[in-house]
Amino acid sequence: MTNEKHHKGWNEIKTNDSWAIFKIMGEFVNGYEKMSKIGPCVSIFGSARTKPDHKYYKLAENVAKAIVKAGYGVITGGGPGIMEAGNKGAHLGEGTSVGLNIDLPFEQHDNPYIDHDKSLDFDYFFVRKVMFVKYSQGFVVMPGGFGTLDELFEAITLIQTHKIEKFPIILVGTDFWAGLMDWIKSTLLDKFGNISATDLDLIHLVDTQEEVITILDGFYNGSELSPNF
Repeated sequence: MTNEKHHKGWNEIKTNDSWAIFKIMGEFVNGYEKMSKIGPCVSIFGSARTKPDHKYYKLAENVAKAIVKAGYGVITGGGPGIMEAGNKGAHLGEGTSVGLNIDLPFEQHDNPYIDHDKSLDFDYFFVRKVMFVKYSQGFVVMPGGFGTLDELFEAITLIQTHKIEKFPIILVGTDFWAGLMDWIKSTLLDKFGNISATDLDLIHLVDTQEEVITILDGFYNGSELSPNF
């Protein structure tokens, strides 16, 4: 009887998994259709917990303003903190402001600076992450937590393994990122040889919005902008 119960449970899971495919497909189709119409954008990542009076909130806002003035739109995760700052800067700069929202139990809610026709909702993290990678011409990574690090290292991995086209990955905030970069160089590269020296060319460490724009413009000088895969 116990085995029959276990098998019944597995059958229910398999059925639910099969139907979930249609929901996943729906999120991909909706995301592709909406994002393909938006145009070249740069994604800004960072902590949802950063308060509006923090220096990195203001810096993210200024970076976003500079990005839209340079002709790009801004994509964020749509929530509070650095995400809100990114959308706010894009909104104040009168540029494209996109929010890829996801329902989280503690810290996610839509911020008010997303263009009303460019707010997308996702149930699946992996679908949302595909939209970031496919439709971003660069990643600007502000100080953040596990989610920020997840986006950062996934992008580096996809570029390193030639699964997507190379694009600039810009870490903003030397006082936050310097320790991580030192560890990558001293441990991953020099001590263990787990990466190649050229892999570090993917990452830029800066402190100002002017440096962000210099890197983006330098990378795309005369190049045609398009989705990454």
